Formats: sequence, C-alpha cells, structure tokens
Amino acid sequence: MVELTGYIATIFIGVSLGFIGAGGSILCVPVMVYLFSIKPLEATSYSLFIVGMSSAVGAFTNYRKKLIQFDVALTMGLFSIAGIFVTRSFIMPAIPSNLGTVGHFAIKKSFASMVLFAILMLFASFSMTRSSAGKRKESSQQKNVVKLSLCGIAIGFIAGLSGIGGGFLLIPSLVLFAGLPMKEAVATSLLIITMNCVIGFATDANHFLFNWSFLLKLTAFAILGIVGGLFIGRKVKSPDLKKIFGWLVMIIGSGILIKEFLYS
Repeated sequence: MVELTGYIATIFIGVSLGFIGAGGSILCVPVMVYLFSIKPLEATSYSLFIVGMSSAVGAFTNYRKKLIQFDVALTMGLFSIAGIFVTRSFIMPAIPSNLGTVGHFAIKKSFASMVLFAILMLFASFSMTRSSAGKRKESSQQKNVVKLSLCGIAIGFIAGLSGIGGGFLLIPSLVLFAGLPMKEAVATSLLIITMNCVIGFATDANHFLFNWSFLLKLTAFAILGIVGGLFIGRKVKSPDLKKIFGWLVMIIGSGILIKEFLYS
C-alpha cells in the first residue's frame, strides 16, 4: 500500500512540474525518503534523475509554444550549473555525517539537509504569496544580469546541497528579478531545472548504485504527470498559478519540519 501511494505521488511530482514549473524535487525527495525508504542523500540523486528527465519533456513542450526565455535560462542556468558542480563535487563530500550534538540530540548530515530544504521552501513560499510584490515586479520586463547571475550561483549551491532542481527558488527569481510573466517563468524554469538536474546527477553517478528499473519506472510515472500538469496549467491564469505555488510550498515545507523534529 505504501509503495502504491509512492507511485501515485510520483505522478503528482510530474503534475507539479507541468503545472507550476517547480515543486518536483520538493515532492520527490520526501517521497523517496518517507514512502520508498531511500536514504536522504541517495534520495537526492534519485530525485535529480526523475525531475530532470520529466522536466526535459516539459521544457520541449514549452519550447514548441515559444514560451521559454533562452537568454534568461542561459544566464541563470550556467551559473547555477557551476554552483551545483562545485557543491556536489567538493562541498558535500567534505561535510561529515555527524555535525554535532545539541543537548542529547545528535545532528546528522541527512537531518540538516532536510531541515535546510524545508526552511528554504518556507522563504520561497512567502515571496510568492505576497501578491502585491509579485504584481509590481512582474510588470517590469527589465532583466538584471548581475542579479540573475548571483541568483543562479545561489540556487546552484542550494540545489547541490539539497539535491533539488531549484524550481521553487527559480520561479520567484524569474518573476521578481527577470520580470517574466508566470507562464513564461514556468517554461523557463523547466529548462533550467533540466540543466541543473543533469549536471547534479552526472556528478553523483559514481557515488551510488542505482536501481535502474525502479528509477526508470518512477520517471515514466512522473512524465505521465507532467503531461497532465501542462494541460492544467494552460487553463489557469498566471496570478492564480503564483499563489497556488506559494501555498503548496508552504504546506509541504511545514510538514517536513514537523516530521523531522517530532519523529526523527
């Protein structure tokens, strides 16, 4: 029953990516950890593959509709790739498994990774649910290259550290700093997520032994979901998409914090 729930949740991972251009890894990492009992650090690698392949399908579909802003995608994407490569290759291996203790509570690397993941989700959700800020920035089409580059590096570092595609941070950055309408931000995000995930997974390829039949099966379910998510996204207005994204991220982030602090 738990495994069946996991496969159903994987479909929703794709739906989230197709619908709001993000949230795939936010859903995928907890699904891998809590429903399929995969260790958190290994789960991040599974997540990178599943989210990357399904995002590629979504990015290609949006490319045909001419929704992707390639100049923005390349600026943020290349800098985020550099951040991911450095983080996964040098920083993550250097972090010890046990980070210390607080009282009688031992802080492990996996625990810290999930908590950081959840906290960043909450910050991202606040930026997207504040509709007034989003409307003000979304009307501006000015693209600040310096800000986009710095955002790319920061997102790459976070994506590398937590094993995510970075969409839940990309969407606010694309809306607030690149001035993209929400639907173009969704399309552009999927391309950047694909780039990030491919580099992140390639960097991890020598560190884990993957169950490829299981991994490909999950990827197929996620691709099925992204097709449905893209269809749903065409029916919803951009401001509504932004608010839905923000509240979804807030709920999931809060759930992860509760799980980690109360049941670890």
